[in-house]
Amino acid sequence: MKDLIWYFVLTLIVLGLVVLGLFWGSVDVSSLDENSIYIIKNIRLPRVIMSLLCGAGLAVCGSAYQSIFQNPLSDPYILGVSSGASLGAAVAIILGLESFFFGIGGFAFLFALATVWIIIKIASVGNRLHTTTLLLAGISINFLIAALIAILMVLNSENMDKIIFWTMGSMSATKFSDLWIVFVFVLIGIIAIRLYARELNAILTGNESARSLGVNVERTKKVILLFSTLMIGIIVAKSGVIGFVGLIVPHIVRILVGSDNRRIIPFSIFGGMIFMLMADILSRVLIAPSELPVGSITALIGSPFFIYLLYNAKKQLNP
Repeated sequence: MKDLIWYFVLTLIVLGLVVLGLFWGSVDVSSLDENSIYIIKNIRLPRVIMSLLCGAGLAVCGSAYQSIFQNPLSDPYILGVSSGASLGAAVAIILGLESFFFGIGGFAFLFALATVWIIIKIASVGNRLHTTTLLLAGISINFLIAALIAILMVLNSENMDKIIFWTMGSMSATKFSDLWIVFVFVLIGIIAIRLYARELNAILTGNESARSLGVNVERTKKVILLFSTLMIGIIVAKSGVIGFVGLIVPHIVRILVGSDNRRIIPFSIFGGMIFMLMADILSRVLIAPSELPVGSITALIGSPFFIYLLYNAKKQLNP
């Protein structure tokens, strides 16, 4: 009953931010004339819906990563998975393969999946993932991919604007035609991860403990990684790289509601929506009439939060 009350309150907050996102921006639409209605319907409404989908998807991916890696600092952006997806999108753009293998989304997914595999291989010691090595591998992969994307932009200056869009993240170019595929894959991904909530809870206690409870740990991790990476690939393909949502939201949710993924996942959906809607609104109004990339807003908030978590982790190691 208590959770239902919170869901109702969070729904009201989301709806309030949706209305704010539709009416607040660099252009005044309070007159509701023909031009204002066009802006609300065709420009702001699709980007607001995309913010909802991206926020929900990235937050749930983050909660899943933190569970399967048993590490509260895990996040698709920090581990380089989002960057891998952006590299795939850049390669598809440069090679003119937008209509091949599900277009940019297909390449983003494949490169994100390859990035996950490389990071796991680097960080694995036997059947265990070493936390420090995992983070260092993710940071190293991020630097490597950033260098590759920079080289691609220099060698393909005619596509530089498109590539920059994917590396910085933005909702500004969202069209209604982009929404359905993101909605389908985010919905499927969230449902799949929620179905494995019990297994994720068991994995949080340790792999051996989870196996003693009858959980097929390796299969669970592969399924979760597959659906998480699929969501990340599609989101990056349509909105670019947006970091730290999967770090901040699940971490705060876990503090507020506990470590049960059956509660963390639905609350992360709401938290992700709220966080992304706020970031998108800020990206539009902070330097109006110009616009900031939404990825820069999430990074400005997320980077200090990540440093704070690292500092707390250090204090726990050295009481």
